[in-house]
Amino acid sequence: MEMIIGGKKVTKPKMIKVYNPFNGEIVSEVPDAEVSDVKVAIELAEEGKKAMKELPLHKRAEILFNTGLLLEKNEPKITDILVKEVGKTVNEAKSEVLRTADLFKYASEETKRIHGETLPFSSVTGSENKRGTYILEPVGIVGAITPFNVPLSLAAHKVAPAIAAGNAIVLKPATQTPLNTLMLGELLLEAGIPQKALGVLTGHGSTVGNAIVEDPRIRFLSFTGSAETGKNIAKNAGIKKIGLELGSNAPLIVMDSANIDKAVKATVSGGFSVAGQICISVQRVFVHEKVYEIFIDKLVKKVKEIIFGDPTKEETVMGPVIDEQNAIRIIDWIKEAESKGGKILTGGKRNYTLVEPTVIIDVPLDCKIMQNELFGPAVAVRKVKNLDEAINLANQSVYGLQAGIFTKNIFEAFRAAQEIETGGVMINEGPRYRADFMPYGGFKMSGIGREGIRYAIEEMSEIKVICFDIEE
Repeated sequence: MEMIIGGKKVTKPKMIKVYNPFNGEIVSEVPDAEVSDVKVAIELAEEGKKAMKELPLHKRAEILFNTGLLLEKNEPKITDILVKEVGKTVNEAKSEVLRTADLFKYASEETKRIHGETLPFSSVTGSENKRGTYILEPVGIVGAITPFNVPLSLAAHKVAPAIAAGNAIVLKPATQTPLNTLMLGELLLEAGIPQKALGVLTGHGSTVGNAIVEDPRIRFLSFTGSAETGKNIAKNAGIKKIGLELGSNAPLIVMDSANIDKAVKATVSGGFSVAGQICISVQRVFVHEKVYEIFIDKLVKKVKEIIFGDPTKEETVMGPVIDEQNAIRIIDWIKEAESKGGKILTGGKRNYTLVEPTVIIDVPLDCKIMQNELFGPAVAVRKVKNLDEAINLANQSVYGLQAGIFTKNIFEAFRAAQEIETGGVMINEGPRYRADFMPYGGFKMSGIGREGIRYAIEEMSEIKVICFDIEE
């Protein structure tokens, strides 16, 4: 496939192969962009941002709504792309496409609610004759760098609010999974976005990504990915607004009053969807000692029932991880936990990129799986005596994206909500729950800023104060 610069398709002599994670077959090839390509895309976006700013809100809303319709129309094609380049199951891929379509439609509605405020200048002594407001204006050009795991949806979380706010966009998808994002770019052009306002550049992060990060003409930079890369971006971005959605190792607490079946279901869906490759996947589970045994029995039974393998088959529940290198790393982390005293109750093996759904208990706190982001299909379960211990363990992390707790005790629920150090706390729900309109982001090393259409629009806008002196 070709990349997009200033709304035009562009190819390069040097290409990057896109591989199917399940079988290693070549799916397609995309251009290996250079720094010069990024500069051209940004130069054209400088022109495109003027066209975007001039678009009335109803026109921006129309572009977004039409994009949603086009995603629905092209769902089978995009689903197939996601299955082949990401390794998602058919059902996971279809769900992502339809959810992304809804996201664009929601953004269309939110576009019509962009407004400022009247400012009470006369409340200040000496300003009795002043009247005024503030308004929101686009920042200009939004630079976006997206990951491989939920590539279509996470691109949309950057692109849709950027359009709503009236910005041009220069987007770099993950090197492993660029095809769905290139398809999205084509649909955006079909939906009516001004051509020069859109660039979708494929290539390596060290080249394309760095060039986007460092260019001062990019006025808002949105990145989703690892904490380590996020650190480098924050260091090199210069004076510009940034939004960083980084790593996690999401905790789930199960108290003795919990609906155990519901908690088990949330652990399975949250820990093994997309082979555990979601920022808010369930990774650490802290279970009250009174219900620990029954929870473990039910969990292991459900995990053993997961059908994993060929993602093209309708019955498959879990597919591969993104590549063999990551599969090896995931198994290494599991084996490290086992060598230090953890017990594998099911799973713990791999075949190429297929990692068995894994449950491991009694993992020491200094293990990688307890400290860092696994990004793979394994959950570590520990027994706790009370809520105090559970909250303390949940907070023993450099990350703080989302957490969950299952309890029927309202006081425990409020305590968890107040004391757990994360950007979101889900009550009687797993940490993987996310509604696309809610403010989504984390504390500590999990990032800076918030996604969610309304909140991203605000971050991708500048406040301009307008003040009148009405004295004649």
